[in-house]
Amino acid sequence: MSEKLKVVFQGEPGANSHLAALEVYPDCEAVACPTFEDCFAALASGAGDLGMIPIENSTAGRVADIHHILPQADVHIIGEHFLPVHHQLVGVKGARLSEVRTAQSHIQALGQCRQTLRRLGIQPVVGADTAGSAREIAEAGDPSRAAIASSLAADIYGLDVLKADCEDTSHNTTRFIILSPQPVAAPPRGTPTVTTFIFRVRNIPAALYKALGGFSTNGINMTKLESYQLEGQFFATQFYADVEGHPDDPAVKFAMEELEFFSREVKVFGSYPASPFRDKIREPAAHLGLRPGE
Repeated sequence: MSEKLKVVFQGEPGANSHLAALEVYPDCEAVACPTFEDCFAALASGAGDLGMIPIENSTAGRVADIHHILPQADVHIIGEHFLPVHHQLVGVKGARLSEVRTAQSHIQALGQCRQTLRRLGIQPVVGADTAGSAREIAEAGDPSRAAIASSLAADIYGLDVLKADCEDTSHNTTRFIILSPQPVAAPPRGTPTVTTFIFRVRNIPAALYKALGGFSTNGINMTKLESYQLEGQFFATQFYADVEGHPDDPAVKFAMEELEFFSREVKVFGSYPASPFRDKIREPAAHLGLRPGE
């Protein structure tokens, strides 16, 4: 009998990354790793076949750690997954919401529930991750301490849900990228495709404007562009970008050629099928009279 596909994720059993792995690969063996660095190390060593890694959240923004680890990693993005995230305020068996004084969780989850916690008068406490916080609360047995975690974590660690769906916004969604140590060919032309890359522009006036000009003139929709500093130097900036388009499309080729001409470095991490969830994102934009990406 063949071995199960091993999908690594950061956190402990019951984490939202665990849920995402099971949604995409229901029959996989989900492998918990303490840190994001451990996930990348597992992929490099062969201990994991794929990685399910969160990269941004609609409420709390980007997952900063990934943007610093990814450029140095020898991995390829082969897919994406959008997970609507519903946080549960969980406590020990028999605890009451009125007793809770603190809520522990990953900083991203706390940020996604900031207004709810403030309204309830509960002090946030930063933990390593959501599921790990749930485990710690279960072990402590203190009814005044709660965790923000998934319903799966509540089941695993025997906790009661004191307040369900305590995220501040109904659209709270995390985007995951699926990583592989091996490259995978781009989907067939005609399939909605996302291409992800990082780049550093040359030290010339208006370099960023010139580097990105090809995407505008060739009608390529850039859905994500983020900058971050390198090695603590304010003048050394690297950019992470997602664009819609197939690498074999002439328009994408021309845009990438122009990018490379004005850049010191360009590294493409992969071209992969766009998630159907992107169509749901476009619907409200169209309703407001906006074009995708605006």
